[in-house]
Amino acid sequence: MKAVVLERPGGLDRLRTVEREDPGAPGPGEIRVRLHASSLNFHDYLVVTGKLPIAENRIPLSDGAGIVEAVGDGVSEFATGDRVVSCFFPLWQDGGPVAGDFAQVPGDGIDGYAREAVRAPASWFTRAPAGWSFVEAATLPTAGLTAWRALVVEGRLKAGDTVLVLGTGGVSIYALQIAKAMGARVIATSSSKAKIERVLALGAERAIDYRREPRWAEEVLRWTGGRGVDHVVEVGGPGTLGQSIRACRVGGRIALIGVLTGIEGSVRTALLMQRQIRLQGIVVGSRSHQVDLVRAVEATGLRPIVDRTFPLAEIADAFRYQEAGRHFGKICLEI
Repeated sequence: MKAVVLERPGGLDRLRTVEREDPGAPGPGEIRVRLHASSLNFHDYLVVTGKLPIAENRIPLSDGAGIVEAVGDGVSEFATGDRVVSCFFPLWQDGGPVAGDFAQVPGDGIDGYAREAVRAPASWFTRAPAGWSFVEAATLPTAGLTAWRALVVEGRLKAGDTVLVLGTGGVSIYALQIAKAMGARVIATSSSKAKIERVLALGAERAIDYRREPRWAEEVLRWTGGRGVDHVVEVGGPGTLGQSIRACRVGGRIALIGVLTGIEGSVRTALLMQRQIRLQGIVVGSRSHQVDLVRAVEATGLRPIVDRTFPLAEIADAFRYQEAGRHFGKICLEI
């Protein structure tokens, strides 16, 4: 079985394609999955560039989509030939969060999906959305589920709400699509004229060039008549959080799902308190959340935006493309 491993110390030049032992037939409660696609996330980038400590020769990538080749005794949810997609937190099946680290996350604490096949408990997967390609399905477990949990599970999004999304990466574009599918209005930010045109084409009511308007919260307030937005999908972290607080309405919600501008910084606590804003950290979601998301995208007809697809052997080039920040939506790998 071919697999990609990351030698230590990390770095894109430390990714190697190797031969690994075949995972074999599934045991009781397990399935064997032939993997066909994965997608790149910022967490994966932190892993492969050595910014997160991992074991020697770890197989990276937290997302995997493929087809069930065999099922073990006791497995009733899946059958041979079913299309499935992995779960970011394999042990978080339902209820509230159960982990505060990445010890059981594929591609970090355990081996991920940059390989041809895997044998794992059936509960580590859900079915893939009907009619989606393997590449499309591979965008769901991290980016899609993060946006879904931020807006729907925790945010209780409803028709008529206004959502602010920052940038045009995988989570932000998924958030835009989910918000529009549920009848919400969307404001998006970008520094690219071409990307601004694309978010408007996807249905965003307003798009702001944050380089031309660095105090973009003022424009958000003007556009909302001084009220502010109901939801902010905050991917930047300390470099953008201050503007997000200003842009959020009294009693609104900010889902902190990214740290693209750093891991530490000041927070305008007085304004956060004064405006009674709920600020919540979000790290993906549970298997139960993913099952609900699969049903939702099937019901609404939502399809993910895939910017570019690379073969697995070109995984380093795919990460370099991500590093350059030129993508709109998701970058994927075909296996």
